[in-house]
Amino acid sequence: MKKNALITGGTGGIGLSTAKALGKLGYHIILNGIDQEQGKNAIQELEKENISVELHIFDVTDEKAVLEGFEAIQKENDSLDILINNAGGLGGRSRFEDMSTSFYRSVMALNLDSVFFITRSAIPMLKKGNNASIVNFTSIAAWNSGGPGAGIYGTAKAAVLTLTRALAKDLAEYNIRVNAVSPGTIDTPFHQATKETNIELFNSWKNNILMKRFGQPEEVASVIEFLVSEKASFLTGEVIQINGGQDFL
Repeated sequence: MKKNALITGGTGGIGLSTAKALGKLGYHIILNGIDQEQGKNAIQELEKENISVELHIFDVTDEKAVLEGFEAIQKENDSLDILINNAGGLGGRSRFEDMSTSFYRSVMALNLDSVFFITRSAIPMLKKGNNASIVNFTSIAAWNSGGPGAGIYGTAKAAVLTLTRALAKDLAEYNIRVNAVSPGTIDTPFHQATKETNIELFNSWKNNILMKRFGQPEEVASVIEFLVSEKASFLTGEVIQINGGQDFL
């Protein structure tokens, strides 16, 4: 029987690394993104490794788009075994005093609304899955509130942490486990703007990491691979920190 894994924001970075990890385990990958060209490149990359994959382009912050996206997904797939709510992002930086309401709402939508919209639509399919599992993305910013101007991002990710635990309680009766990963500084396009404009600042961030290096997308993907496996069958409502000891300093 086909095993299905849906990964939002999966056309690059940690999402794409997770798609590769799960695809190599035999999962059919249902990839979501918002950039058609990036999605096409991701599909080619996965198919080169003989991974079964389909692509659905829609905005996870748009409720109507998510509902329509799931109509398309359900036409091709009857059930889901794994949901990875990877889509999210900093969305820019703004101090609270100067923060516009539109900026506040856009960051919350990208990091919190998206998880709610996607998970709500996925639950009926997950109920049909085999030992179904959800993995959400929170962040080290949920604990340290983020750097200057990233406070609302940290707030949104803290909400994802609580939502993860609430979903774990809500879905346990259906044998659906819900956990989260909390990455620190991972060397992905998430930090590309800083690398291009201030490489010295970017490299200085290593001083705040106990292991004195950045994480790699594959290191997050390997933890997700564990969380959705039978080896983690008694884990739900948990958060795994992946930050090289960054939260110690």
